[in-house]
Amino acid sequence: MSNTNKIKVLYIDDEINNLNSFKASFRFELNILTALSAVEALAILTENDDIVAILSDQRMPGKTGVEFFEEIRYKFPKPVRILITGFTDIEDVVSAINKGHIFRYIRKPWSDSDVLSSIQEAEKYYIATSLLMQQNNELRTAYQALDRFAYSVTHDLKGPIVSGLAMLDLMRHEKNELARIEMTDLLSASLTRLNNFVDHIFDYYKLKQGELNIEEINFQSLIDQQKDIHGTAIKTKNIRLETSLNQQMPFLSDALKLQIIIYNLLSNAIKYQRIENSDKFVKLDISIANGNAVIDVSDNGIGIEKEFMPKIFDVFYRATGLEAGAGIGLYNLKDAVTKLNGEVKVKSDINSGTQFTVIIPSK
Repeated sequence: MSNTNKIKVLYIDDEINNLNSFKASFRFELNILTALSAVEALAILTENDDIVAILSDQRMPGKTGVEFFEEIRYKFPKPVRILITGFTDIEDVVSAINKGHIFRYIRKPWSDSDVLSSIQEAEKYYIATSLLMQQNNELRTAYQALDRFAYSVTHDLKGPIVSGLAMLDLMRHEKNELARIEMTDLLSASLTRLNNFVDHIFDYYKLKQGELNIEEINFQSLIDQQKDIHGTAIKTKNIRLETSLNQQMPFLSDALKLQIIIYNLLSNAIKYQRIENSDKFVKLDISIANGNAVIDVSDNGIGIEKEFMPKIFDVFYRATGLEAGAGIGLYNLKDAVTKLNGEVKVKSDINSGTQFTVIIPSK
């Protein structure tokens, strides 16, 4: 059996003969690391994060096995602690078990079957506690995401609603027709913001549900849909949209997730333009070759600062406050790309523009 398939254990004893005897007895069943002192053991624990069990002799110079286990209990919580001791140390053993410093003890002189049985039980405990720790971390992360989600939903829903109600109240008393038209435009912008946010939340929900729905993809149809969706924003902001498609072979994927990817790429490129730029453009290029779809969206907008780049795909993260947004669009994009086993690359320069490249393999 290779070492990678064996239970990795660390045995600590200040007598070299005991270490050698232990390695000789269990070399076929265990992947054994040894240390002559607590200092050596700490160095080994620091370099090996996959040790399942630590066996330590109780009587060592300078520090007992119980004292060592108490010291490492919080710094190295995952390895299961087993004490090797004589009958005269039984009170210390009972105290250590009660305090949770050790999992169990092996009495000298030991039998090989007792040692193997203890280590096998330790492995079961190690696996169970590791899974529990992982689930606790995932649950903690989920709760944190839920808190951010609730705050963002409340904030981003309430803002447009409050603005819309205020505009309606003003319009009710405004006599000037031009002023009423201006207020109507503001109300329309507020409702558009609200509608976009609801769309993002719906995308978020759809991405979290169900399996992939694989079908043959007509990318021209996807492009035409996005032109219709973004047409008003492109015209209002005076942006030149250029599209190109090179699809010479069939491509199989999930159409909904591809729509979410292209929608969010275009939405960001349109949203974060430079107001003073007289020649705003957004380019969408899609090519299918060698079993991959390469979706490239570039613009000459405000760009993304380098310090923000590692966080742009985090849920509810916004790198700029220049435009209203929930900070969920790029999270949805990355989630969709991940579900399609793809990858996304970003290049950006401040005040020069941004380029997103998404590569999706055909199913």
